[in-house]
Amino acid sequence: MTLAVESLLVLLVLTNLWLLGSSRLMACIAVMAAQGVLLGALPLLLAIDAPWWRLALQAGICLGLKGIAFPLLLFRAARHVEIRREVEPFVGYSLSLLIGVLLLVLSLLLGSRLPIPGGLRPLLLVPGAFFTALIGLFLIVARKSAIMQVVGYLAMENGISAFGMALAEREPLLVEMGTFLDAFVAVFVMGITIFHISREFDHIDSAKLSALKD
Repeated sequence: MTLAVESLLVLLVLTNLWLLGSSRLMACIAVMAAQGVLLGALPLLLAIDAPWWRLALQAGICLGLKGIAFPLLLFRAARHVEIRREVEPFVGYSLSLLIGVLLLVLSLLLGSRLPIPGGLRPLLLVPGAFFTALIGLFLIVARKSAIMQVVGYLAMENGISAFGMALAEREPLLVEMGTFLDAFVAVFVMGITIFHISREFDHIDSAKLSALKD
C-alpha cells in the first residue's frame, strides 16, 4: 500500500511539472482533472484512522468536483476562447521548469523538517503537498491567461487538500466540506467570468485588463 501511495505522489509531482512546461490550455485542464483523480484516490490508499464512510465521502466529493465538475466547467469556458495556447507568459516555460525544480527541492527540505503527528505517513506526502501548492501559486503570478490562473488556483487548493490528508484524524469533516464548497464557488465564479470576458473581448489576457478605460 505504501508503494501505491508513493507512486501516486510521484505522479502528482509529475503533473505539476507538466503544468509548468505546457502552453496548451486544454492539456493543462486535462492534467488538472488527472490531479483530481489522484487526490480522490489518496484518502482511500492512506492508512488513516478514520471512519470508512468519511474517507469514501471525501474521496467521492474530491473525484466528483476536482476530477469531473471543475474540468468540465473549464473545458466549457475554454471552448468559447479562440486562443488555445499561452504564447507569451510572464515567465517562460524553460525558466518555469527550472523554478519548478528549485521549488521541489525546497518542498523536500521543508517536508523533512516538519514531523507528521498521529503515526507514520509516506515520506513524499508533505513535500508533494507543499510542491503542489507552490506550483499553483507560481502559475497564478507567472501566467497571463485567465484560464491558466484558474488552473493555478486549483493546483494550490489541491496542495492544501493533500496536506490536510496528513492530518485527517484531527481535521473536522465540516472543515473539509467547507474547503470543497469554497473551491466550487470560486471556480464556478471564475468560469463564468472567463466566459463573459471572452464574449466581450478577443482575448483572456489578464495583463491587458489593467488597460481598460471607461
